[in-house]
Formats: sequence, structure tokens, C-alpha cells
Amino acid sequence: MAARPSLPKILNVAEKNDAAKELAKVMSGRRGFQRREGFSKFNKIYEFNLHILGREHQMVMTSVSGHLMQLDFIQIYRNWQNCAPIKLFDAQVEKSVQPDFIPIKRTIQREIRGCQDVILWTDGDREGEDIAQEIVDVCFEVRQRLRIHRARFSEITPQSITRACTNLTVLDKRMVDAVEARQELDLRIGCAFTRFQTMRLRKVFPNILSDQLVSYGPCQFPTLGFVVDRYKEIQAFVPETFYKITVTHQASNENVSFNWKRVRLFNHTCCLILYQLCMENPTARVVDIKSKPKSKWRPCPLDTVELEKLCSRKLRISAKETMKIAEKLYTQGFISYPRTETNIFPESFDLVSLIREQTQDHRWGGFAGNVLSVGPTPRNGQKTDNAHPPIHPVKYTNSLTGNEQRLYEFVVRHFLACCSKNAEGNETTVEIEIGGERFIAKGLVITARNYLDVYIYDKWADKTLPQYQLNGTFLPSAIEMIEGETNPPSLLQEADLIALMDKHGIGTDATHAEHIETIKTRSYVGVQSDGSFVPGELGIGLVEGYDSMGYQLSKPKLRAELEDKLKRICDGYCTKDDVVREMLDKYKRVFVQAKQQARKLDLSLSKYFGEARDFNEQEQTQEPLLSDAVRRCPFCKEKDMVVKRKKDGGYMLSCLGFPHCRSLQFFPSSVIEAKPHPTQRCNNCYPPPVSYLSFKFQRGSTPHFMSDEYTGCSTCDGNLINVLNFRPIKEGTAPTQSQTSTRGRGSTRGSSTHSRGRGFNHTNNFGPPPPPPPPPGGGGAYNIGRGAGPSYTGVGMIGGGVGGVVCNCGIEAILLTVRNEQSINKGRQFYKCAKRDEEGKCNFFLWADESDSNNQQSTSYHTQQQQPFFNRGGGSNAGTCRCGLPAVQRTVQSGNNQGRLFRTCPKPRDEQCGFFEWMDNPGPSGMGSSAGGKSRGRTFSSRGGDDDEQGAKKKRAGPTCSICHTLGHTKRTCPNNN
Repeated sequence: MAARPSLPKILNVAEKNDAAKELAKVMSGRRGFQRREGFSKFNKIYEFNLHILGREHQMVMTSVSGHLMQLDFIQIYRNWQNCAPIKLFDAQVEKSVQPDFIPIKRTIQREIRGCQDVILWTDGDREGEDIAQEIVDVCFEVRQRLRIHRARFSEITPQSITRACTNLTVLDKRMVDAVEARQELDLRIGCAFTRFQTMRLRKVFPNILSDQLVSYGPCQFPTLGFVVDRYKEIQAFVPETFYKITVTHQASNENVSFNWKRVRLFNHTCCLILYQLCMENPTARVVDIKSKPKSKWRPCPLDTVELEKLCSRKLRISAKETMKIAEKLYTQGFISYPRTETNIFPESFDLVSLIREQTQDHRWGGFAGNVLSVGPTPRNGQKTDNAHPPIHPVKYTNSLTGNEQRLYEFVVRHFLACCSKNAEGNETTVEIEIGGERFIAKGLVITARNYLDVYIYDKWADKTLPQYQLNGTFLPSAIEMIEGETNPPSLLQEADLIALMDKHGIGTDATHAEHIETIKTRSYVGVQSDGSFVPGELGIGLVEGYDSMGYQLSKPKLRAELEDKLKRICDGYCTKDDVVREMLDKYKRVFVQAKQQARKLDLSLSKYFGEARDFNEQEQTQEPLLSDAVRRCPFCKEKDMVVKRKKDGGYMLSCLGFPHCRSLQFFPSSVIEAKPHPTQRCNNCYPPPVSYLSFKFQRGSTPHFMSDEYTGCSTCDGNLINVLNFRPIKEGTAPTQSQTSTRGRGSTRGSSTHSRGRGFNHTNNFGPPPPPPPPPGGGGAYNIGRGAGPSYTGVGMIGGGVGGVVCNCGIEAILLTVRNEQSINKGRQFYKCAKRDEEGKCNFFLWADESDSNNQQSTSYHTQQQQPFFNRGGGSNAGTCRCGLPAVQRTVQSGNNQGRLFRTCPKPRDEQCGFFEWMDNPGPSGMGSSAGGKSRGRTFSSRGGDDDEQGAKKKRAGPTCSICHTLGHTKRTCPNNN
């Protein structure tokens, strides 16, 4: 009997494990599903069969845990001391899987290998769309040919899920762009201001803020601003005394209060005169009686903002806790999706079946039955996001406890109330006259409670009045003149704060709770026992400081503008890049000006923290270890090369792609300062822009024709290259993390490469010979060679060694084998650091098979390719310099070349073009010749320095190892001697 062919697989990914489980339960139906483990113990795998996409498939359902990836600056910018905060507006960022979620990534990539299709079951809002895109990116890393399907649903019910399976769509790229724009702006703006504030204020108020993170967020600060503004309103409030007249009538056991039609007066004398007139003739005459129907409106369908506000007011549950519980109830299938801006039920929405679900409860089941008998008539609002319906119960349950039960009950009662009818009553208004003054009393008789019978959170009480006759008279029980004072506005409570955020467009319905929680945890605000917000000293000081500068950072305008632009991205009216560029420009201008007026921030906070210490601007950055970009890295071609400070205080040129790209060049110890020139760019080097570097050298460390301060291109300026003692970096195979070692015969460092065959040294002679090669830690670039072949500039095996793989510590890595039975890499060999954790083990990792392939693919330059590409069009063999002027002859006055003749530019020293040529060894177009590098026959110096033919005295070389061919030790003591 032939074996039954296996079904094609489809990978399904939900946003949370609970949602994946409920989806699997609904989709598998009576047949059920099988569960197995993934690499993450929190995210299981559920398998079942389903007829979808026109045929039977095996469905593999798993999940992520929210956002799988995180946007952050590349590694070098994460250190606060590496760069000034303002550089974060332009620093390179990258999106990568968060370390805690690597097991989830491994599960997805393992499962997708056997699938042709993937269905994304993430939430239907903007954030859910971006999470879906992150899942797709992870899948594409291991399988590019995939069919991507997007399932859109608002509740986990058989009807909704069946509808989603039948109408699979595609990802909305515009929603993804909106989220990515928001993420990048929040990261850049928040980190720049946070670092600026924190680094400054820790030094200005060291006794109070030395350990405090003084954070800033584009949503967080306007939220704080609402609290501070209300608090300052109360502080600035000046009460006014007012006066009013009240009338009381006791009749038929009813105590009726009549309110003055003038309400109140602020003039005591005027009010006293009117009061005396009333007392002279205190008989009241009924001048008007009106009766009219009165309605109390039932609530609109529930959206997220109303859910947060009402739960805060009615249930005393914070917005953060409310959303946490609502998410859980949603994933359990009890309520619909809780993040929605819609408060309108579509006409086609099946309300009857949802109401019928609730008839089995003894508390509101009878009311639900009454609604069914007359038919549901929901009161609709005016908002819709065209994505999700209002929040409503999906199925009945009586198994919940605590706040989960309270919130579920609230959602049910609110839903039934909005589907019911308004409460009805009759309102009676009686108007009387005493001494020419009019007074009014109102009564209410409720005729139909309707929604009030189920919605226990609203109160509407009867207030009866005695039977009054038009033109009838009576003698009041009391006529009083009362003195009072106006009251300040009350402090904001959470519901008030959410309403303000929603009104001014700060955040979204999904993020209001997060922003409020942030200002609480940062101690910017405190919460009193009655739930009202009071600003803390730090919070109010920051707001006052920025307000004193004239900037509206604590006001909602800038953030509201951004939220509006994000919606426009979703609607297709503008692009992500345009929005990011425009908003960064605005915030960067504010940042620059705020930094210039930072003293005002100190003074504002000094009112609460005491005297502010003097602040040295240079002390804040302590000369950042990271510069502006110099050029694009010629190896990886993705990241920029920057000037960095070494731990010993020296300088080097390094790729920002570390640790994936490890190209770098060390400057010699004679360099006491190096930084990119702010405006000068090289016109010769490609690709542009390539910045000039400004150097300061130790006195006496440069040739006589160069000043101690020099600006030039480190790639093509011959004088500079000679002094720095390294070759310019050229394009080639990128020395990546997996290429940090070779299987050749070790490596050399410096500007001279010796090989066993014919070879040439490519260091160029543009002037008098530089100092001898620096010792380890000095200038030069690492040259990685493979055996006797040519070398290329990169990072080599620092510790020498034979054929071994070297980790980031510079020692030989150990070779291990994957033993995990569940791993897809079982039996695969890899290298890692040989140190123990307590010895400071680095995070080096390299697959052994990748190491082999990388070594085989390494690019070696031919000597013809390594000819200098600078000095384009300069000078000539006829003795002209690069300026086109006749070169002048000079004589070396001191040093090993004393008395030797050379030609150089005739201009003054500061204006020279850099032309140089030895008279006894002329080179092409102003370049000294270089014939060194041969190991057999006569050897010539590559730097025009002392060699045997010039009779210079040479120092005896140290011992050379016969294993690794490195100077300084013998075979006996070689670290690579096994």
C-alpha cells in the first residue's frame, strides 16, 4: 500500500502565545490540535489540518511576544561617552532581534524551512502590522521564496476567523512605514535630549541627581506638561469673594431649595440691597411652572479611550492595568480587540447573537432578554478607524475573578446599555418672585429607567416638588444671603489626563497608558491618595526651564503635528522619509538652541534643588571618543569610518560596523589630536563625501616642511600618509567578524609587507623619511596575509599563530561541536573564545565551515591593483610640482639623510602642494620610488630610509620564530607551539 503523501505546510504566526492557542483551538475545531515545544519555552507550536487556499494543508501555528525586533543605534553610539548627544540626530541606526527573543527567531526560521506560505495573525493596528513585517524579515533570512498572507480579524470566534481565512490580504506597507517613522523619531529625539539632560544635570546637582536618569520623550514631556500646567493654574489662582441669595421652602415633608436666577454677585453692597428688598416683602409668588420630558442618554459603544477613562473613574483601575487585563480577556476569547478608535457598530454587525450569549447570567440575563424582545438599537458615536468594531463581549463566562471579572462585567453592562434605550423622565421647573428677584427650583420624575437597570455606573434620581399653583403665594421658610469664594480647578486625575492627551493628539489609544506610567516611574509626577496627579520637583523644574527658553517642548503642538503626519503616511499623502527628515530638522533646531541656553534649565531646577554648580561645557562630553563620519567604509560599503579614541588615549580610524566589519587604521602615538574637518572635503577620493582630517602632532615628530598642525586627506595625501606610517585603505574583501583570522603563516603590522616571492611595498615616498615604525600600539594598519601571497589591509591575527582562528581577545579560539539534540545545527562545529567567564571571555563566535569558506574567498590584491591612486594629475617628470611651478632644490640639514638633495614645491611652507622627490632617486610625478619587499637578492628600503647601500648603521634584529616567523621570540617560547 502506497504511503499517503504529506500535506503542504503553512506557517502561522500570532502576536502572543495565548492568541496562537485560541486561534488553533478555533481553527482545528472538533479534530483538535497537537502541541509541541519550540526553542522558546513561552511560545509553543500547535499543529492541525485545515482546508485553506483551495486545498488541505498542515497548519503550524506559533507566536512571537510583541515586537520581535528593536530599533537602536549601531553599537558604537550606544556608549554615552562616544559622541555628543547632537550626533544622535544623524547617527546610523539598525533594527535587530532583541536578545531575549532569539529563541523565538530560531523557532520561526526552523519551521519556515519546510513551508511555502506564511499567514500573519498579529493584531490589526499599526503596531501589529509592523510586528508582522518583522516576522516576514526573519523568515526571508532563511527562505526568500515565500507567499505572504495577512489575516485580519477583530475577535477570536469561529465566524471571524473563518472570514479572515477566506479573505486573506497583504501587508499594508504604509502602516509599517508609519510605525518605523515613529520608532526612529522617538529613538533619536528621546535619546538626544535624555543624554543632554542627564549628563548635564548630574554634574550641576551631583548631590541629588548623580544617579538619576533625566529622560525625555516626545510624548512623555507634553503629558508631564498637562500636569504641570494644571498645578500652576491652581497655584496662581486668586479666589474672589461672591455673594448670593437662597430661598428655602418646607412643604408636604419636602424641603425645596430655590436658586437665585442671578446666580451670584461679586459686589457685597449690591447684593445686600437686593437681599433687604426681599426681606421687606418676603412673600413668594409663583410666576411660572413648566414641565417637559427629560432624557438621560445611554452610552455610546466603547472605544479604547473611553474604556481607559471609565475604568479609571468607575472601577478605580489604572489605564495601564486596564489595558493589560483587556488584552488578556481578548486573547482568551472573552471580549473583542481592545485597541480601537471606533464607537460605531456597522449595520451588518450581528448584535443579536452577542446579546443572546449574555441571557444566561442571573445578574443581567433578564435585561438582555428584554433587549432581544424589542430589538437592539445601539446609540452610535462619530468615530471609526475602519479596522475594528467597538469593544464588546464575545462569549459569556462566569469563571473570572478579581479585576478581570470586574472589567469583563463592565464591558458586558456597557454593551447591553448602549443597545438599550435612554432613560426617560419629566422635569418640572417652578419660578417664584420675591421683592422683584426671581428664584428657580427643579424637580424630576423618572418614567422609564431603561438602560439604568443594567448600567449601575450611572445615577439618575427622582427629585419631587410639591404641587404649586400658578400665581399662588407662600411664605418661604428661610431667605439667606450667603458669602462664598470661587474655587480653583481640581488637580488632574488619570481620566482627565487621558482626555487631554486624546484631545491634543498626544500618543494613540494604545500608548496613553504607557506615557502616563513613564512620568510616574521617572518621579516627574506623584499620585495622591485620591488618584490626582501632582508634579514632582524635577518634573516642574524641567518644564519651567524649557518654558523660560521660549520653547514649547512641554506643549502638545509638536507631537500632535507628528501624530497627524503618521496618519497621513497611513493614508498615502506623505512618505516616511519626508516625515522623518522634517520632524528631525525641527527638533534638532530646538535642541541646538536649548543647549545654548541650558543655564536657564539649571536656574529653574535650582529653585527646588539648591544652588547649581558651575558647569564646564567641555566637561560634559569629555572629548567624545567618536567623531563625525570621515568616509564610507571601503570594505563593508555599508557603515561609515570615524575617528575613535583608544583606551590608551590614542586615535584610530574605525568602521562603525564593528563587530561585523573590523577594518581599522591606528594613528601613531605622535598624534595628539585627530578630528574630521567640518567643511573641507577631498575631491579626488571616491565615493564622496570624504572629509579631510585635522591633526595635531607632537613637536618634532613631523618633517621640517610640515607644521605640527596639518589638515589633509588620510587616503590620498602623500605627506600625511608618510607621517602616519600607514597605507590608505582601499576597497577589498571586508574583514568581518568571521574573517578576523587566516590560515596562513601569521600576520604583520606596519607599512611594509615582505613576501617569499616577487613583491613590492606600496608605501609612497612623499617627503623626507618618517620616524621608524612605531611599536605595537603605534601607527599602522593591520595587514592580513595568506602564506606568501600579497596582503590586504584589515584586521589580522594579533597574536601571531599558525593556522588558528583568533577571537576578539587576540588569542586562539577553541573548536567545539553542537551537541543539542533539538538543534538544527547538531554536529556542526564552531569556534569561540577559550577564556572562562571569570577571565573576561569575549563574545566571539564563528562557524567552522564559514571560516573555511571565508578564507577561500579572501581577496588578494595584485601589485598592479595596489598602485597609488592619489596624486592624480600632479607634477611631471620635467621637475614641476603639482602646482605646475618649477620645483626647487633643497638639502636635508640633519638626520640620517643629512646632505641628501631633494626637490619640493617653491611656495611658502603653509601653501605647498605636497610635492617631494629625492634627487638621487626620482619617482614618477612627485612620488619617491619603492622597490622594497623582495626577500631574495638585494633588499631596498620602502620608505627611502637607511639601507645597506647608503651605508647607514643598522641595529641588530631580535630573534625570529621559525614557527610563526614573528620577531621577539623563538620556537621554544612560541605561543603557537603545540
